[in-house]
Amino acid sequence: MEKITSRKNRIITHLRAAASDRAYREGCREFICDGEKTLREALEYKARIKCVLWKEKEGDIQLPEDVQQYCAPSELFEYASPLKSSAGPAFTVQMPDRDAERRIERAIVLENLQDPGNVGTVIRTANAFDIDAVILVGACADLYNPKTVRASMGAIFRQSVLETDIRGLEALMERHRLPLFGAALSDRAEDLRNVELHRSAVAIGSEGRGLSRELLNICGGEIIIPMSPDSESLNAAVAASVIMWEMSR
Repeated sequence: MEKITSRKNRIITHLRAAASDRAYREGCREFICDGEKTLREALEYKARIKCVLWKEKEGDIQLPEDVQQYCAPSELFEYASPLKSSAGPAFTVQMPDRDAERRIERAIVLENLQDPGNVGTVIRTANAFDIDAVILVGACADLYNPKTVRASMGAIFRQSVLETDIRGLEALMERHRLPLFGAALSDRAEDLRNVELHRSAVAIGSEGRGLSRELLNICGGEIIIPMSPDSESLNAAVAASVIMWEMSR
């Protein structure tokens, strides 16, 4: 195993770029993860691990022979890792091919949800409730931002996530013959408890602006989560969780 001692080493620069630069991630088709628990989950779900940087010394996790392994002193590891005060390791994973053809019975659609923690939380919750797909539309947070990956708590390796635009979403709904509902604060919105959601897709917008008119125009209906009159709205990830629970019941 190579011991790295310089900030200019290609692996250090690779990890830092993978953590901070979306264009770089997309160019090399790799994203960065952190921690032994996440590494074990990546192995369990057959993610293709590309390189691993250990802190101080090699860990006791058995890795495939083709995985490049390195170690670095604590200070240098901290420089490379996307997570402050991490115990390590930091590692990169090849981005998987996303299968838009697999059968979708239930989906949650996120439009312009820009907080990576919220996007990762929705992915984690969708996996817990057996939602077939999370579909990202518009200016959503990068699926492979380290904060998104961390918030998913390993679900990034298990949950189907698709990225498309509104026209692509409409085509996807038609292909799977799936009714699409928009979560909206409007007079037309029905109480979600009164709507059949078990086989459907539901779209949720950003907390500030909600769903765009263009997306609402392709929805077959609108739904609302009943709340106390004193409460104006929910965090987008919380709203998605409530809806996915209702979809899975």
